[in-house]
Amino acid sequence: MKNDLFLRACRREKTERTPIWIMRQAGRYLPEYRKIRQRYDFLTMIKTPEIASEVTIQPIEIIGVDAGIIFSDILVLPEAMGLKLYIDEGKGPRFEKHIQSEAEIDKLFIPDPTDKLKYVLDAIKLTKRNIDVPLIGFSGSPWTLFAYMVESESLKDFKNAKIFIYSKPELAHKLLEKISIAVADFLIAQIEYGADAVQIFDTWGGILGYDEFKEFSLKYIRIVVEKVKARFNGKVPIILFSKGTWQWIDEIINTGCDVISIDWTFDISEARKRSLDSVSIQGNLDPVVLLSEPDVVVREAVKILERYGEGDGHIFNLGHGILPETPVENVKILVQTVKSESQKYHKQNF
Repeated sequence: MKNDLFLRACRREKTERTPIWIMRQAGRYLPEYRKIRQRYDFLTMIKTPEIASEVTIQPIEIIGVDAGIIFSDILVLPEAMGLKLYIDEGKGPRFEKHIQSEAEIDKLFIPDPTDKLKYVLDAIKLTKRNIDVPLIGFSGSPWTLFAYMVESESLKDFKNAKIFIYSKPELAHKLLEKISIAVADFLIAQIEYGADAVQIFDTWGGILGYDEFKEFSLKYIRIVVEKVKARFNGKVPIILFSKGTWQWIDEIINTGCDVISIDWTFDISEARKRSLDSVSIQGNLDPVVLLSEPDVVVREAVKILERYGEGDGHIFNLGHGILPETPVENVKILVQTVKSESQKYHKQNF
């Protein structure tokens, strides 16, 4: 590939500048995406490799990011395990039923990704033929997928998911063990089909208390990381995005991931200090900044570059997904700013 900056940054190797990609970079803020979306429903888009590939490539070509992430959804894996997924246009993806009993857990199966999730793998294979930057595969973390699979009411606080782990911890562990195997198998398959790196989205780790976070989230992330690393001898970078859990950064680093992705509530200089440069750090602009004036976008981007400071191992990103109402021009300004302004922090590599 022509541009491997992202992979070098993941491995803490020398780079000429800081690479940048954006979570949810293939999405509704792009007119080109909206044009396709008018013709197809969301599930059709992610389950049709040609469409998923086209949407994946859009931000690479339009915005100039240094990596692509395959266009899909974390909930395709629970569907492959046996839960019917449908789209509520007002509220997003949902499951037809939710797991509440041991019998329902037993009915779930660990899917063969080359069968039940072949459309994701085919999209990866197709995309790799048409890009010259690294491609990222992904999955939700076991806990985050668990939360969606058992929650029957609010998807804002996942109250019922938390009640489940408090009242039925043994059943919770049984389900999490099953999900962990499925997540690891899915990530491995994505890499085998061409993904250059993978990201684990622990989107809802931050709703847990410390003990629960360790027992029901970190434990299973570690299992997934170990299995993927063993399969590829640690050569494929693994990014862990655990939202709202910066206070437990030491434990997050100890999962064995290569990159930690932090949200905007944590100072990136403190994250680097506490990591002792043992992992790369991804982040961490507040997505709302991109709704501001262009000069604010530049100012805040430069601020993050300054706080990370000189040296390698920084991947610029948002602290969460880009908002649908974001002006495309502001995203282009962000990418251009990072590309130009970050060079001064990598002078030793020229």
